[in-house]
Amino acid sequence: MGRGKSSYDDTVDYKSKNLHAERRRREKLSSRLLTLRALVPIITNMNKGTIIEDAIAYTQELKKKVEVLTGMLQEMEVTSSEEEITTRINEIGACEEMKRCGIKEDVQVTTIEGDKLWIKIILEKKRGRFSRLMEKMSCYGLELIDSNLTTSKGAMLVTACVEGALGETFTVQQTKELLLQILKGI
Repeated sequence: MGRGKSSYDDTVDYKSKNLHAERRRREKLSSRLLTLRALVPIITNMNKGTIIEDAIAYTQELKKKVEVLTGMLQEMEVTSSEEEITTRINEIGACEEMKRCGIKEDVQVTTIEGDKLWIKIILEKKRGRFSRLMEKMSCYGLELIDSNLTTSKGAMLVTACVEGALGETFTVQQTKELLLQILKGI
């Protein structure tokens, strides 16, 4: 009835719930600040405000770097697509030049000492075609001993001495058919 103190306070349980909730909130905030502090490479001071300010500065710096790198990537994509178009035009021109000069794709295979074969391949000059040819030959068990590449008038001339990998032996006809099959696929 009066405002006097009583021996039992009804708000004790209520206050303790608030205290626990507040303690959990502070612990979560502290752990998240520690995580943020670990992620930001330069922290000038260890108080909460400075950690947040440094994190903001670092985030802005990263954002600027992203913008610069995005711009560079877009420039590279534009340049790359222009180069690709130029390369395709050059390849078409090279193909036409090869045909105009009367050069045709051809494969010749000759036996030389023992299991070694001498191959001569004439093919259209296209970007990456030589490396794909070498990869396929290696995949099919042809090991290059000596090779030479010459380009002229839109054509590539590949001459090489080859033998079967791991002691395999290839016949002239078998090798010629294999090389023709490879040329169709590249």
